[in-house]
Amino acid sequence: AALVARQFGKPAVVGVSALEINMVKRQMSVNDQIIKEGDWISIDGTVGELYVGKLKTMVSDIKDPWLMKILSWADEFRRLGVWTNADYPADAQRARDYGAEGIGLCRTEHMFFEAERLPFVQKMIMTDLPSERREALDALLPFQREDFAGLFRVMDGLPVIIRLIDPPLHEFLPNHVDLLRDLSDLKIRLKDAGTLEEIDKLLDKIEKEKHILKRVESLHESNPMLGLRGVRLGIHIPELTIMQVRAIFEAACMVTKEGI
Repeated sequence: AALVARQFGKPAVVGVSALEINMVKRQMSVNDQIIKEGDWISIDGTVGELYVGKLKTMVSDIKDPWLMKILSWADEFRRLGVWTNADYPADAQRARDYGAEGIGLCRTEHMFFEAERLPFVQKMIMTDLPSERREALDALLPFQREDFAGLFRVMDGLPVIIRLIDPPLHEFLPNHVDLLRDLSDLKIRLKDAGTLEEIDKLLDKIEKEKHILKRVESLHESNPMLGLRGVRLGIHIPELTIMQVRAIFEAACMVTKEGI
């Protein structure tokens, strides 16, 4: 969690066992220290410490001449290269500014969570028709192609290692508990519906929620870390792997024509 948060430029401290959160009072406490919603706290993700109040901060200057001098000395002796984790061109550019010599891991699943793409991903998961699945993947292809082209442009010839979509499919669908709660709420509202039009709308929503709930339950796994993901997902939905590989090759061809 801390690694992913750092990648997005957010400090994170995990494993704070002494922290107690009271959702009713909208506050949290550590021993006798109480922090209420709206209070300022400062987080140091490097050393794993939290401070009460708004501390003065500054953005690290990677171009500082003294730092660059020390790093140049290290370059004379080091034998290891430093690559980065990057899923977006902005991440890749920041890493290059910091001296990364390639992308060691591009996790493509993060690209699918973007708001304009998620509906197509959900359509691919929900449908049982091969034609509808192809339509959804065809809609995702241009997004993926431009994602990879953007990474290749920023890295400008440096190596890029891409991992095809990996997480369990249920992560792209609404939460199971939230679906159950929404269904219960819709059924209660149905009892109090005053017009046929309102009843029809609620019944339509209930059917859609039931359909999503059924698919979420069918995708449930006791151990998602060892379940339908990675290579197994590619075997189950080969069209998904084909789309991603095609996007990678088409993006590579695009930037090659641009002289990269």
